[in-house]
Amino acid sequence: METDRRAVSWADRKRLASVLERNIRALDQRRQQDDAKAGFQDRLANAITRATGSMVFVYVHLLAFGIWIAVNIWNVFGIPAFDPSFTVLAMAASVEAIFLSTFVLITQNRMAAAAEKRAELDLQISLLAEHEITKLATMVAAIAERIGIDAHADPEVAEITQDVIPEAVLDEIEEPAKS
Repeated sequence: METDRRAVSWADRKRLASVLERNIRALDQRRQQDDAKAGFQDRLANAITRATGSMVFVYVHLLAFGIWIAVNIWNVFGIPAFDPSFTVLAMAASVEAIFLSTFVLITQNRMAAAAEKRAELDLQISLLAEHEITKLATMVAAIAERIGIDAHADPEVAEITQDVIPEAVLDEIEEPAKS
């Protein structure tokens, strides 16, 4: 008997795995489609953000700033000081910071839009699941009544057989914020 239960459990896990694989492939295809639709400017901003968000970028800057500072303080490599007050270095770093922060904001805006789409999908799936569960609860309660069990004796049964109205839930959530 125990062996049969394990076999069913394995079959369920295998079926679940195939559903998950299908869903993962579908979401990956959608992500690839969205990436393909992205314009040149978005792709450029993402590439710059990826490159500047790496340790290689940090190492290159450490090296460049280190050499700049060493040349202008200690005259290393036989190069005469060309920015002893570091005014040019400060200006270059400031301009670079302005552009990098802009690229990061562009990328964050795109990521926020994608997150908003995922949240909308999640909400729609949750509402659909809620509706389906309510229908199933109603059917189970009807079956229970049919075979002589008073399903509505439990107050929770009456509650779960009622459709959830999203607007009412939102109103309830927002009510404490208004007071």
